[in-house]
Amino acid sequence: MKIYESYEDLPKLKLPYGNEIFISDSTIRDGSQMPGIVLSREHKVQIYEYLHEIGIEKLEAFVFNKRDRDAVDLMFDRGYECPEITGWARASRADIDKILEVDGIKETGILMSVSDTHIHSKMRLSGREEAEEKYLDALQYAVDHGLRTRAHLEDMTRADNYGFVYPLVEKIMEIDPNCIIRVCDTVGYGMPFMNIDEPYGIPKIIQHLKKEIGVKNIETHIHDDYGFGAASSITGFWHGANWTSVTFLGIGERAGNSEMEKILLFLADRIEGFEKYNLEPITRFADFMEKELGLRVPRNKAVVGKNIFAHESGIHAAGVLKNPFNYEPYPPELVGGTRLLLIGDSSGLEVIRYKVQETLNNLLDVETTVEKDDRRLLKIQKEIQKLYDKEERVSCISDEELLAYVEKYFLYQPICDPAHTAGGRLKSKGKIQEPDDEKY
Repeated sequence: MKIYESYEDLPKLKLPYGNEIFISDSTIRDGSQMPGIVLSREHKVQIYEYLHEIGIEKLEAFVFNKRDRDAVDLMFDRGYECPEITGWARASRADIDKILEVDGIKETGILMSVSDTHIHSKMRLSGREEAEEKYLDALQYAVDHGLRTRAHLEDMTRADNYGFVYPLVEKIMEIDPNCIIRVCDTVGYGMPFMNIDEPYGIPKIIQHLKKEIGVKNIETHIHDDYGFGAASSITGFWHGANWTSVTFLGIGERAGNSEMEKILLFLADRIEGFEKYNLEPITRFADFMEKELGLRVPRNKAVVGKNIFAHESGIHAAGVLKNPFNYEPYPPELVGGTRLLLIGDSSGLEVIRYKVQETLNNLLDVETTVEKDDRRLLKIQKEIQKLYDKEERVSCISDEELLAYVEKYFLYQPICDPAHTAGGRLKSKGKIQEPDDEKY
């Protein structure tokens, strides 16, 4: 019989192909294109620092203007091996020349728009043949000048993959067998489900590239317009991709990109033998993005939201106090978070007791115990419920308000036998004594 009573009891998942997997960050490239976001040089360097602390393998950056190049130079000055700084270029020799001008960049992505709508209405090309010629020329130029390459197959989930994209990939592999083929789900049409084929099925696309064409390096780059970003990125890994391109908090154009923090958490917490990333900086990273860039992180956002480890409900809070495994899927410290117990309209006596006891300990600098049947505790609960029942309060009880209740009902009463004290401090845990009178 299997018993699951702790995090350690739960089995880990295994990637079916056992493939080693990596993450390429695009926060300062694709993420910087988010409307209303302006990343200064200092912002980019600090983001780079967080990515280094986490252990992300690659970062892609623009180098089109002086601001971009200055930021890249500052990142190179750090001397870190990871993340490797890589470039991004359109399929033109002029763009690739800009990459070559930056000392230290050894790899670049090359944008190759493969859907017919992009070829005609965006690129203003005559058709697929001209697009193919343009893309392969840029790739050959990059390879001839010693660059490692990524082929960014833009809008692949709205393209004729069997008729155009897969034959193009075969020609790409002839020029650079180690090219990373980036499957770009540019407007989120891709689906993470099996048995969905042309052009939406992410599993089918990955499997065709891997098994039929023999692509060595496959990367997903998923936009979150339909909310499948992280799921499709994980699906890519599940079916044999070894890279995914993401942004922190999923920032980017429209609904943004696959969220790095979700994928990191899934890998670190749910996949067997996956300990290479340090998730502790994630909450600090989110705070930085919120304070410095003006992003609003929803309180209920997975991994980094303020409510992820906050408990108010009486049943949930009591369950967490007994064993966090009851209602927390992973420990707060895994992502640098902190557990928070709140008193609200759904809070039971146990969470009030815990918060009162915590307040007394902090206030008096002694270790105390408040029993659940303490009459003063019941009076505090009654007053709190009155706020919600009769005064129609709509917010939680603040720590300052709770302190006032503790002072009112506990502070001016004897807290222990004087024989147990030394220098005004308890030597051992003791129960807060209830007074005999009923005058509060």
